[in-house]
Amino acid sequence: MQEDFIHYIWQHKKMAVINLKTTQHEGLEIVSVGQHNSNSGPDFFNAQLKIADQLWAGNVEIHIKSSDWFVHNHETDKAYDNVILHVVWDHDTEIFRKDNSIIPTLELKEFVDKKVLHNYNKLLSSKNKWINCEADFAEVDNFIIDSWLERLYIERLERKSQIIEALLLDSKNNWEAVLFKMLAKNFGLKVNGDAFFSIASSIDYANIRKLQTNQIALEALFFGQAGLLVEDIQEPYFLELLNEYQFLKQKFQLSNNEVIPIQFFRLRPQNFPTIRLSQLATLYGKQTNLFSKIIEIKSQKELYNLFQVSTSSFWELHYTFGKESKPSSKKIAKSFIDLLLINTIIPIKFAYARYQGRDINDELLELIQQIPSEKNNIISAFNSLKKVSHSALQSQALIQLKTEYCDKNKCVQCAIGNALIIKE
Repeated sequence: MQEDFIHYIWQHKKMAVINLKTTQHEGLEIVSVGQHNSNSGPDFFNAQLKIADQLWAGNVEIHIKSSDWFVHNHETDKAYDNVILHVVWDHDTEIFRKDNSIIPTLELKEFVDKKVLHNYNKLLSSKNKWINCEADFAEVDNFIIDSWLERLYIERLERKSQIIEALLLDSKNNWEAVLFKMLAKNFGLKVNGDAFFSIASSIDYANIRKLQTNQIALEALFFGQAGLLVEDIQEPYFLELLNEYQFLKQKFQLSNNEVIPIQFFRLRPQNFPTIRLSQLATLYGKQTNLFSKIIEIKSQKELYNLFQVSTSSFWELHYTFGKESKPSSKKIAKSFIDLLLINTIIPIKFAYARYQGRDINDELLELIQQIPSEKNNIISAFNSLKKVSHSALQSQALIQLKTEYCDKNKCVQCAIGNALIIKE
């Protein structure tokens, strides 16, 4: 038994509300369960109850056992002085107010439907399962799943928006600077994301603006801050970058002491940091006021066109300095742009709309549903239970579901878990 199940039963009145009685055999009528409190203090504020025909207004505290009141030292905490009802699963002791009067207690196990309890125990007793509802996931109605996944996607955007808001505060409301850091992180992918973010963080965005018409200067800046210009290489391109970086380092008083070392290990050549940094430099060499353009663009096609950039010519014959390779175009692939849209562009458009007090959820939902579903272990596992991921909206939502609900056993807070708990 988990306390959040008792919260769920109380909040949604999943018990026989007719003829409720306290452990003192007094009649209990729920006028209002109160407002759920996710912070410290009583679990529900401003409840309204009729106990023995007397109307009470106050707070409700929930525990598995009555004795947990003393385990948590509520008897010495003034925040609990206004508790009018103690809701528990097992009533094993009386609790008292400071004037020694008994605080009424509702023992829920006497009033919860046995089928609901059976379903809950079945769900939470799953052992060695990938998720608790693994055996029953396929039978959940598609409408419930689809509606829940849409809500989870918005929830995921809200979480990402908090990160963006923190960056915005740090940059003194410079949205272009925030976009640069977010793009840099995602150009680095999972392996070099933190390293690329540290590179972007080591550069004052005002200096990016000053260099935006100079492709070689931008590449020198990125490669130099990444620590890639320290080898003894005699290629003309490398030497040009090195000379430019030495000039910029002194001019802008640059330091890369806090930059995280980049990695080449476990990467396909097209994802080498050299290629991605050159592409990022090309993007900023071609586009001024990139944030403003992204906010104005509404269509997926226009966004693809905006990000279909390549490297400088040197990298058409190289993946690393000092070693030539077969000629190949290093234009950003559509699949990579999809990742940028999922992880940077849509979240930042969402955050900017919130910043302005606007709601553009429909526009963003339409855009994310045009992007193919991501492919990873989480998505594959859910699809093996039931084919539910048809676009990036579902794949992002399923990641949120697995990491924030399934892994944390928050079944009673999940629409899918709820559906299974109350099923006949």
